[in-house]
Amino acid sequence: MTRDNNSKGIILIIIAMTLFAMQDSLIKYIFEKAALYEIFFGRYFVAAVLLFFYVKFKREKVSLKTYYPFLTLFRVLLHFIAFSAFFISLTYMPLATANALFFSCPFFVSIFAKFFLKEFIGIRRWSAIVFGFIGVFIVLNPNFSDFEYRNLLPVFCAFCYAASMTITKYTSDKDGVYTQLFYFYLIAILLCVIIFVFMGKGQFNNTSFDPTTQFIFREWFSNIEYTWKFILFFGFAASIAFVCIFSAYIVASPSVVSLFEYSLIIMSMIPGYFLFNEIPSGRTFFGVACIIAAGIYIYLREKARDQYIATETPVRR
Repeated sequence: MTRDNNSKGIILIIIAMTLFAMQDSLIKYIFEKAALYEIFFGRYFVAAVLLFFYVKFKREKVSLKTYYPFLTLFRVLLHFIAFSAFFISLTYMPLATANALFFSCPFFVSIFAKFFLKEFIGIRRWSAIVFGFIGVFIVLNPNFSDFEYRNLLPVFCAFCYAASMTITKYTSDKDGVYTQLFYFYLIAILLCVIIFVFMGKGQFNNTSFDPTTQFIFREWFSNIEYTWKFILFFGFAASIAFVCIFSAYIVASPSVVSLFEYSLIIMSMIPGYFLFNEIPSGRTFFGVACIIAAGIYIYLREKARDQYIATETPVRR
């Protein structure tokens, strides 16, 4: 792996993280005029169409047979639940804080790799995992007499996403990347259609609900003349970001480019400050530093032991 290729990979990762930061900030910007799963549907549909043309252009062969139908369904459900939780958290939590908490994902990936993929984890990595969760605790700054449990949603997202990526790792021995992507978008879009049937007309919405709850239950397409351009951007951004991440992990060393995924936290601070006047506290910065330090150490230990479970798992996809 050449230094030049690593430089290309780093640039691609930074482009992807910038797009994710833009997506998150715009979701936070429009959430009072859009419905959560309306955004999901538009994002997945646009991304699926773009993927179709990408595969056609590359003349890739896509097998529609999956050797793990149950695990495939479970994987998509976990991913769907994960980012439902994350996007909901953006409605009341600073962008940088939500993304920092989400970066507990490598800790969960390591734990799942130990118990489900039978990877050896020594005392050093266990210590790093514990240290990382201390960072999560510091960022959350819990007041146990009046703790906001909804602040755990980005951590819950990380947990579900890590489980989803662990399943992806397990099933990748027989199911190729395009097969997994085909079923991901197919199942995700079907889930959105089912949700639309049951609550897409705003059947469960109430004007007395707080903005976060209305975001979940609001009628779909009620402000489509305003939201369509944002939703179209989400689909394009997700697709381009995925191609950038996928390409980065191919052309460069995973142990190098994965470290630059932490740039997402910095990228989130910029729109957070200029759009929402969000300024992280010193305590938050310290907790974020602990999370990043623990994640980097886990990556370094994986490289030292030639084990790449968390390292080969993109943090956002």
